[in-house]
Amino acid sequence: MKNEEKGQKGRSPLSIRTEERDVGMKKVVVITTGGTIAMKYDPLTKGLVPAVSGEDLIEAVPELADVADVEVVEFSNVPSGHVTPKMMFELAKLADKYAAEEDVAGIVITHGTDTQEETIYLLSLVLETSKPVCITGAMRGASEMGPDGPANILAAVKVAACKEAVGRGAMLVFNDEIHAAAEVTKTHSTSCSTFASPGWGPIGHVYFDKVVFRRQPENLQKIKTEVIEEDVYLIKTVAGMDDYLFKCLAEKPVKGIVVEALGCGNVPLGVKKGIEYVRSCGIPVVLATRVHAGRVVPAYSYEGSALSMAASNIILAGELTGQKARIKLMLVLGITKNVDSICKYFD
Repeated sequence: MKNEEKGQKGRSPLSIRTEERDVGMKKVVVITTGGTIAMKYDPLTKGLVPAVSGEDLIEAVPELADVADVEVVEFSNVPSGHVTPKMMFELAKLADKYAAEEDVAGIVITHGTDTQEETIYLLSLVLETSKPVCITGAMRGASEMGPDGPANILAAVKVAACKEAVGRGAMLVFNDEIHAAAEVTKTHSTSCSTFASPGWGPIGHVYFDKVVFRRQPENLQKIKTEVIEEDVYLIKTVAGMDDYLFKCLAEKPVKGIVVEALGCGNVPLGVKKGIEYVRSCGIPVVLATRVHAGRVVPAYSYEGSALSMAASNIILAGELTGQKARIKLMLVLGITKNVDSICKYFD
């Protein structure tokens, strides 16, 4: 069954959407995809597994009845590590479809945290709607002590129903913080306060019943494409690394490579050799940094620096993390394969 068809069939108003609601209450569509938020402990496998439906998720948050007229659409129920860029692309189309409905104020997507930042960044680049689209999830499963999912869903719906959220791009709402899609990243493997925007901080907060924005995100770039090129790889640079992986990827050959460099864009000599080799094969290379904050800057001129590889026509990722630079390159390759043209999409 196609995801869109599943979403259409899974679209179901909650039973609490009745006469007890105010006639003028805003409508928010919640699209569920799975993740820890939809998992329970399985005594047989001794771990968390997908077990909670979209409707069950929302019915566990009765406070939503005072916030918005909520409608549930089930897109999938998988761990976020199973979500592919193509699925993210289809999810964006589904979000735009429901956002186009006149009575819908905003969209909330529940999603596993492992690839949540990649999904919301892809959505931020391709969504056509200016209505709020918020992604959220949980670090604790529904059957664990003190699950954080219900509070995160409630906060995300509040943001999606908030008129001040219009035009701020796609957002990640977690632990009562609102983060811009291009800036946020997961910083802890288990903590409920795992998401942060290093160097920037959140763009707003949810204070009980009040949504407060402190700034407008600057990077609200859009990429219009009907195709996404998934054959793009991410390589993390480490001390003493050679060109072996680059030669393997060139032999495949892949359609693009993102390299997480050291510092502000420096690599070992073996990596420089590998980058120059794949560029000679016509494969686009985007240079990001493995550092959590800051940007790639051609500040040094020694061998292995970004400046020393300029002749190979590498693309600098700016402040994007490696995983986000990969998402952007996938989308841009759906438009053009020309490196000079690709470079224009990166800051």
